[in-house]
Amino acid sequence: MRHRNAGFKLGRNTSHRRALLRNLVTSVIEWDRVETTVAKAKAVRPHIEKMITLGKKGDLHSRRQALSFLQTDAAVERLFGTVAPRYGDRQGGYLRIVRTGFRKGDGGETAFIELLGAEKQLEAKRQKRADIKAKKRAELEKQLEESKKEEETKGGEEAA
Repeated sequence: MRHRNAGFKLGRNTSHRRALLRNLVTSVIEWDRVETTVAKAKAVRPHIEKMITLGKKGDLHSRRQALSFLQTDAAVERLFGTVAPRYGDRQGGYLRIVRTGFRKGDGGETAFIELLGAEKQLEAKRQKRADIKAKKRAELEKQLEESKKEEETKGGEEAA
């Protein structure tokens, strides 16, 4: 019987589970969106919401509590500087879990866990990556054209 044994064990011992959850919280705060399993996403949701609530308080004690849980100082800076102010008028529900299918290797059900309102930042990142890709593609096409011209001039010289 599992009476009064609530919570997600995730098949790990206590220290491993705590480290996993701390890493996931840090990653979500730093990157706005992380792909993981559905069980891990559901387990990490309350921890992320607690961190955002600490960020909304914004006092020194809250910052120290966040520092004790999050892995990096950069994550704490981002939490208090950009993430928490985004949710100033919201009373909770800062996350979205979107199921994405099943992993090929072991069949585990995967999901994205993402912060609400991060669509603008994610779209800006996507657009930046697309621009860089297009620029590289244009440079490669230019190099191919130049190499074809060189081959044609060499072929004309050999024929003469």
